Amino acid sequence: MPNAMMEGPESTALRVALWRALHLEVDPGPPVFEDRIGLELAAPSPDWRGRPDMEPVATRRVRASIVARARFVEDLLADHAGGPVRQYVILGAGLDTFVQRRPEIASRFQVFEVDQPGPQAWKRRRLVELGFGVPPGLRLVPVDFEAGPSWWDLLAAAGFDAEAPALVTSIGVSMYLTRDAVAATLRQAAGLAAGSILAMSFLLPLDLVDPEEQPMRQATEEIARAAGTPFVSFFSPADIVSLAREAGFSEAWHVSSAELERLYFAGAASGLRPSTSEQLLIATV
Repeated sequence: MPNAMMEGPESTALRVALWRALHLEVDPGPPVFEDRIGLELAAPSPDWRGRPDMEPVATRRVRASIVARARFVEDLLADHAGGPVRQYVILGAGLDTFVQRRPEIASRFQVFEVDQPGPQAWKRRRLVELGFGVPPGLRLVPVDFEAGPSWWDLLAAAGFDAEAPALVTSIGVSMYLTRDAVAATLRQAAGLAAGSILAMSFLLPLDLVDPEEQPMRQATEEIARAAGTPFVSFFSPADIVSLAREAGFSEAWHVSSAELERLYFAGAASGLRPSTSEQLLIATV
């Protein structure tokens, strides 16, 4: 992971925000996921569309994965709005804009954004500068995932109710953590109240990725390494499900890229297909 005290958004969080924005600009509608606020928050240079990692054709599948995973999580939230799950924890929140974009759903949850201290302090300032502020229903929780107090302890200090169920998401994070850190996160999440749900994304080992996508995956790894945020953990679906069950979850299952394609892209004019590189784990306490 990068320096926890760095100022500004992490390069990976910025790239995700820009891919979300690019989806609205270059992919035929209707959009799978709409996020214009993330671009406003990021305030990239005017030539951001010319970045090599924003090339519309080369990034089609990874862009589809980014918007599909975001849509899946927010559909999960909508399904549980008004039910017993009233807490939403975003591990590695980055430039997430759920609270600002979906106030009608966010108002039904206490939202905890957990992220690296430096980038989160920068985001807090940007929210204030843009007039959004930090509403009472949003708690910003600074955590160094690899060192210092655990996110669980810091969540409790921020007002998290350990006796009440929660939806916890860790999207686009596990690949930057060691296997031990991923296992520790799973154990902590498995200790949540009964009825809690975890949604975590993970990267497949290169040899399990579709051959046609492997060059793009290798290029993405090189970009991440050069930015100081190398990918360090990869899991097969069976491996991550087994790790979740060993951590103590009562149920755990894999949501494949094929399932995301069926949910969000079947018959779409965009012709987009999610990358096979990134998949989802869903686990329940």
